[in-house]
Amino acid sequence: MKLMAQTAWPPTMRRLHVKTVRVLVSLLAAALAASPVAAKEHIVDIVWGADGAFRHAATVAPGKFVEVCGKFRAGEKVAWEFEAAEAVDFNIHYHAGKDTVFPVKLAQTSRARDTLAVTVAEDYCWMWTNKGSASALVSVSLRR
Repeated sequence: MKLMAQTAWPPTMRRLHVKTVRVLVSLLAAALAASPVAAKEHIVDIVWGADGAFRHAATVAPGKFVEVCGKFRAGEKVAWEFEAAEAVDFNIHYHAGKDTVFPVKLAQTSRARDTLAVTVAEDYCWMWTNKGSASALVSVSLRR
């Protein structure tokens, strides 16, 4: 097998090539960071609509989780409900230092509804974990 001889680039072209590659790598990294594929799709920020509601649907792959999180003040009440195509583990939680506090925790359920009375100003997360072998479509609705 015969190898082709490498042609040496002149120094000016080599510098231009290195700069071009660096710019392209930076642009690619920025695009990936902004891409929803590269973002943490399993953690969704709660963004309230003008009607005081938040709705979201996501597919939770086997062995994975999805959570929707937002900041709440003590005294707020949030009506919530969800439905899942497959049974999932569900909880509402917040972090207090190194501890995780669970105002709600349900195992292997496909629907639930209630109202969360916020007692501590904190970031709260509604979380679904799929321990099954099939993907589960989860739809959630929150209302202030």
